[in-house]
Amino acid sequence: MSMSTSTEVVAHHWAFAIFLIVAIGLCCLMLIGGWFLGGRARARHKNTPFESGIDSVGTARLRLSAKFYLVAMFFVIFDVEALYLFAWSTSIRESGWIGFVEAAIFILVLLAGLVYLVRIGALDWTPVRSRRELVNPENSNSNRQQ
Repeated sequence: MSMSTSTEVVAHHWAFAIFLIVAIGLCCLMLIGGWFLGGRARARHKNTPFESGIDSVGTARLRLSAKFYLVAMFFVIFDVEALYLFAWSTSIRESGWIGFVEAAIFILVLLAGLVYLVRIGALDWTPVRSRRELVNPENSNSNRQQ
């Protein structure tokens, strides 16, 4: 019986196995072909970037502000929230009122987190000087006139 079961599995999945073998073979063939057929330049300017005939100035490495990473993390957090809510919405009839209350608590906790982020200024991108001008516009005008 185990012989017929393994034969069934092989017969059932042979097309997928052939597909994987052919796909991996084609990838290897293209990589090896590019290595053999590709040109090789060993000049001094080989590793310098070419930007439409203009010599590059400076470095390509940029230091990004940590705020960009914070926005990316917030996006991931709230995107996962949307994923959970989508899964909940597809099963709303089966979950009933208990599921609705749980989803409401989930949303309220995330909204509390969002309010906390706004209150501590994690989403505020304006410089400190501009914030002071927004809070006390009279003081900033008198400081400029002096």
